[in-house]
Amino acid sequence: MSVERVHRMSYAVDAAAPAGALYTLVADVTQWPLFLPDTVHVERLDFDGVADRYVRWADAGGELRRSLVRRTLDAGGRRVLFHEERPDAPVTASGGSWCVEELAPGWSRLNLEREITLDGGRAAEAERAVARAEESAWAALGGLRVAAERWRRLDELTVSFEESVRIEGPAEPVYEFLYGVGSWPGRVAHVLEAEVSEDRPGVQRTRLVNLADDGSAYATEGSRVCFPAAGRIVFKRTRPHPLLAAHAGEWCVEPDVSGVTVSCRHDVLLDERAVGRRPGPGAEPAAELAAARRYVREVVGRESRAVLEPATRYAGDPVRTLRSV
Repeated sequence: MSVERVHRMSYAVDAAAPAGALYTLVADVTQWPLFLPDTVHVERLDFDGVADRYVRWADAGGELRRSLVRRTLDAGGRRVLFHEERPDAPVTASGGSWCVEELAPGWSRLNLEREITLDGGRAAEAERAVARAEESAWAALGGLRVAAERWRRLDELTVSFEESVRIEGPAEPVYEFLYGVGSWPGRVAHVLEAEVSEDRPGVQRTRLVNLADDGSAYATEGSRVCFPAAGRIVFKRTRPHPLLAAHAGEWCVEPDVSGVTVSCRHDVLLDERAVGRRPGPGAEPAAELAAARRYVREVVGRESRAVLEPATRYAGDPVRTLRSV
């Protein structure tokens, strides 16, 4: 009979940001795909203001893994307790806490305490699990620190929007088209090449070569998690458009009695180093940022519409409405 082992880990990082701003980023898990490099998608299942429960898809050691987490949030104490439900073997239990300390005006410290219990009979797997946990912890601390230090302009650096199309036709062929991203070259105007691999059915890795509006080509890479029964595909571009630091979103196919609504939601984080490329050298920072927001909204929106248009033809029915929200 193997003996379980408890592994305790403690991490901390200082940020040039107010404690309240840093705590807000820890508490709002829905924004983690934009700030945490390993996080592909987070979906909150329950939230009552004090306790929440969410599903997180994240890259762990080159494999996309799903975790189900419960948390208790203490906004006054800037502390979050968490516990993972049904962790993957060889981990038998996993939990810990986030805590934000104010060091001085405009400076704060983020502490992460983790405790995982491991099956003692699986030494090699246990070592890999500890290494994955440590890599994830440092990635989270680093991502949250960088985001917190942009707190004054973070709202201006993030852009969220949705494109949708109304189709009088069945949902199944539309979802099939969106799922089959490997078939997009020659069918989607800006996609020149597409490579797709599946870790397991419905969990995809993609690499696309895209045509930019100036005639040049650029590559994007990403992860997608597909839910056929719900008509959803959530995604994150781990190598996004050159003007973006992060890009996540969701394709959704919603049937009703008269047809189907197909939508694509985008959440993007502008890359500050690239913002100066719009509208040109010498522009005021505010003008550069506003121009970059408009340009990204235009380019990313046009690309998603370029996918939606052939999807409607694939369904075999005419487009009735095309709109942006």
